[in-house]
Amino acid sequence: MAARQLSGKKPKHLRYTLGTLLSYMGRHKLLLLIVAILVTISALANLLGTYMIRPIVNNLVSGDVHTLILGVAVTAGIYGLGVLSAYGYTQTMVKAAQKILFDIRRDLFSHLQTLPLKFFDTQRHGDVMSYFTNDVDTISDALNNSFAMVIQSFIQMTGTLIILFILNWRLTLIVAVCYAVMFLYIRFSGRRSKAYYTKQQASLGDLDGYIEEMVGGQKVVKVFNHEKANLDAFRSKNEALRKAGTGAQSYAATMIPAVVSISYINYAIVAALGGIMALKGMTDVGSLASYLVFVRQAAMPINQMTQQSNFLLAALAGAERVFEVLEQPPETDEGQVELVNVKEEGGTMTACAEKTGRWAWRRPDGSLAPLRGDVRFQKVDFGYEAGQPILKGISLYAEPGQKIAFVGSTGAGKTTITNLINRFYEVQGGGVTYDGIDVRDIKKDSLRRSLGIVLQDTHLFTGTIADNIRFGKLDATQKEIERAARIANADSFIRRLPQGYETMVTSDGANLSQGQRQLLAIARAAVADPPVLILDEATSSIDTRTEALIEKGMDQLMEGRTVFVIAHRLSTVRNADAIMVLEHGQIVERGSHEALLAQKGEYYQLYRGMFELS
Repeated sequence: MAARQLSGKKPKHLRYTLGTLLSYMGRHKLLLLIVAILVTISALANLLGTYMIRPIVNNLVSGDVHTLILGVAVTAGIYGLGVLSAYGYTQTMVKAAQKILFDIRRDLFSHLQTLPLKFFDTQRHGDVMSYFTNDVDTISDALNNSFAMVIQSFIQMTGTLIILFILNWRLTLIVAVCYAVMFLYIRFSGRRSKAYYTKQQASLGDLDGYIEEMVGGQKVVKVFNHEKANLDAFRSKNEALRKAGTGAQSYAATMIPAVVSISYINYAIVAALGGIMALKGMTDVGSLASYLVFVRQAAMPINQMTQQSNFLLAALAGAERVFEVLEQPPETDEGQVELVNVKEEGGTMTACAEKTGRWAWRRPDGSLAPLRGDVRFQKVDFGYEAGQPILKGISLYAEPGQKIAFVGSTGAGKTTITNLINRFYEVQGGGVTYDGIDVRDIKKDSLRRSLGIVLQDTHLFTGTIADNIRFGKLDATQKEIERAARIANADSFIRRLPQGYETMVTSDGANLSQGQRQLLAIARAAVADPPVLILDEATSSIDTRTEALIEKGMDQLMEGRTVFVIAHRLSTVRNADAIMVLEHGQIVERGSHEALLAQKGEYYQLYRGMFELS
């Protein structure tokens, strides 16, 4: 049997992690109880089957054929029961393990949906994915294999030692000494290999990160002819991993052979002394035969226990990472004001379930205030990190139906302003009001339902073109989808695709151009039909001709709505009601296109191309 590679990763909070995992297992305690019972039966059957060698051999020596046949039949029945029990517990454990993993994955994904955006900003996508893949898979392996194996190994190890004492306590003293030597070597080897495994895991993470980075940036690598330099760097990191892996395996690989060798020495000593004792009449031949088989098997449960215990610790480390995510505080929402559909009858506005195209804010006392789209910033301060302010005393307003544009160089704080409107982040000073209501008093789902956003980084989901547009409004009809596509000027290119609106989108839209992906994002916002629009450089990847073609559609979409535009090209904001020029987190200029050009300030310089826009 090959040695299973041990992990240097151990849980930091073993008691907490084990308790949490047991709480998940407790939800399916009936299945696990059945597994434990069947494992116990299987282990006892193996022990009793081996013990039956004693009466069978003794009956063979005495010539009692009838009793011999009966003993063989009983032994066969015992082993048959063990086989059935083994089959039963393996199948039951598979079902129990999958149910437990289902619960963990469900809770993990559900909780991730509640976490604030800041959590994902501080986590690599690969780390988040590893929770569902590497960590959950490790838990799966532990549940499927280790849970039953640990129970079985413990029963066999304990039972073997007890039966050995029953059969011949004198010889068992020698066996006990060999047991002690085995455990001491396992402890010694484990301590020596742990340090190397820690280095191995660090080197492995470094190498994996480097490979991911280089594969993702292959286009840049080839542009600058860095293949040789990258290969040299890879060889260096790979060599570091080889050295750490060699050191770790040099100890771990000797663990099982050492245990087996000690067991062989033990067997030889016991066999010689047992033979002498049998010749002198100190023990019967059947007891000696059964005893030697038990001694021969004694190393197996120790090996299994050693492997499984280390594997369980590694699995608990993976479980700990998952449970740490589950302990992350969810996004807080203390808002009480809700967005509702309304209809007007006899001059009175009432809330209704059906969609009317009109909205209102419903306060906790039940009063309704019509949604107008009046957004105001009042001396807002904000920074993503403490002591590093991004916005400093920002004050601005957007009256209902106005188009407000933000321009400025990279890092000026343009996108940050829109992140505060939809409460991706909370202001640290001042306040933001929406129709005179503090946005912190509005329920986040209602607030975000009132906002349509086209992000700079377009993300498409696996599914059809129609499905991706429908993401903005899950109950949208095909007619509504096509209308939204026409508004975004996406209808023409969609119909030229092989399956039109039913064309599959894969790998985040890799089969589409960047401009086409952005047009779909605009269509997704259009189908949502929100009262307020945020366009975060929505046309940054669209050529000038396409941009001109969608302007009319965009004007139709923006008609009667409050619109915030983050401009990549100044040509897109010339018709804005007000343009805010941001530098270093402050508004340095505001006004119309013509008025700002007349000032010949920052906007004038940007317009003339003296500064690069983000």
